[in-house]
Amino acid sequence: MSKNTITLPPETVPVKIEADICVVGGSCTGVFAALRAARLGAKVVLLEKSNRLGGVATLGLVGMWHSLFDITGQQQIIGGLTFETLERLEKTGACTTFREPTDYYGIRLNSEELTLELDTMVTTEKNITLYLQTSFSQAVLAEPGKIEAIVAEDKSGRFAIRASVFIDASGDGVLARSAGMTMRRVDHPQPPTSCARFSGWSFPKGFSLRQCMDKYREELPDLPGGYYWGMPIPNSQLFMLAGTRVLQCDCSDPDEITRAEITSRRQIKAILDMLRREFPDRKFGLETLPSAIGIREGLHVESIGTLTGEELLAGRRFPDAIGNGTYPVDIHNDTDATISFKKLDGTMRVYRGDQCISTERWLPEGEVLPYYQIPLSCLIPRGAVNVLVAGRMLDADRDAFGAVRVMVNLNQCGEAAGVAAWQAMRDGKGVANVDSAETRRLLKDGGAIIL
Repeated sequence: MSKNTITLPPETVPVKIEADICVVGGSCTGVFAALRAARLGAKVVLLEKSNRLGGVATLGLVGMWHSLFDITGQQQIIGGLTFETLERLEKTGACTTFREPTDYYGIRLNSEELTLELDTMVTTEKNITLYLQTSFSQAVLAEPGKIEAIVAEDKSGRFAIRASVFIDASGDGVLARSAGMTMRRVDHPQPPTSCARFSGWSFPKGFSLRQCMDKYREELPDLPGGYYWGMPIPNSQLFMLAGTRVLQCDCSDPDEITRAEITSRRQIKAILDMLRREFPDRKFGLETLPSAIGIREGLHVESIGTLTGEELLAGRRFPDAIGNGTYPVDIHNDTDATISFKKLDGTMRVYRGDQCISTERWLPEGEVLPYYQIPLSCLIPRGAVNVLVAGRMLDADRDAFGAVRVMVNLNQCGEAAGVAAWQAMRDGKGVANVDSAETRRLLKDGGAIIL
């Protein structure tokens, strides 16, 4: 033992449960992976480190799912568990319209009611065993690329979970990294954002939040300077604002993510202080802070296929396509306050703060790209035998990732990973040998829209 290291004693860990498939991460992506596999008959274990399911949609307060329709508004291109979940929320008025296109950002939903619906969907599925407040610790390999078991830790201590196939839906790629998969760190990851919920969010006609920020910026230096958006919350009197930004932050670094959490909360406090100074006779309340900052980008897993921006924007149709989307190539610069949107209607706009500073067309006048596709291959790590990934660590370049990173797209990736994991378990084959034509058929049979 040296001053810089500690030697741990040998450890024997009890096997708490054996399953067909183990999903690490209870985001909507992970939940949908677990549900898909369970509905095909697999015995599934779902592990989540926090107190609830839903990931950034619940813990991060991002109550927005983007359109389920193509860019023309003529064809629905996303269905499956995303649609099923929205149907459940619709019954109590906990989401806005999703059955037809909307001019708003997308589909607004109540994050707290989504939490309750996800609880119900998982706990009423007899083939899923759920562990909340349970952290992944390490993968135990049988051979390179093949996991025999994982070690997890809860309030009672450490235990092992054996399974035939494992899905990493952790967002951070903790399982894939521990299993020895090759991870790629990008030079300029998109910066994270913390949302917040406010009460009393009402202003006189003509009020500009950006102009108010500029007025108080010297007095309140923690005020954020980037692009912001917000929304009224269904079934609530509160308003959600996504207005913070932490630049030059590697969210896979523990010191950096700590800095980001603190910095974003300071920015939220500065916004609240600003409003109270500008409107001293009004009552503004900070009602909810997120349990976790919204991470746009971290590590990527090198997979047997890499989705490129060139393919995505050309509208390439993949033989192993498992998802469709229309969200634009949305890139937040990590060094300044600019953000660019390359939309499928053929326009590209660059914003500084909330001001559009340039507009051009990337498609000829009159042309649009109806939708793009996401292939299964970008979810299969190179060298993996029984490991799949689903979520923001999928393999995509900067432009492609700027589009596919949003929840309605990653939800579909979760469903596909769940189906592919079941196929690999059933056939006793490596994940790279899964029949993608059957994956597509099974997804369609389960309600997904496969084009």
